[in-house]
Amino acid sequence: MSAREPLVTVRTAKYMEAQIIKGRLESEGIPVLLSYESAGLIYGLTVDGLGEVKIMVPQHLAEEAKEILGVV
Repeated sequence: MSAREPLVTVRTAKYMEAQIIKGRLESEGIPVLLSYESAGLIYGLTVDGLGEVKIMVPQHLAEEAKEILGVV
């Protein structure tokens, strides 16, 4: 993953689901960065976006990642 290439959010999910998706994409050779705020993780909440995890990939791999995940 290049430090200069922009990252794109391909999906949002709860923490555990995001970990599974990360593993799936990485098994296909797509680097993944999970972006989340710590309060949702600590308290286990998913309310109004609190606790949601952004699954981010390099921009040039976003379409491939969406195809793998079945996201339109």
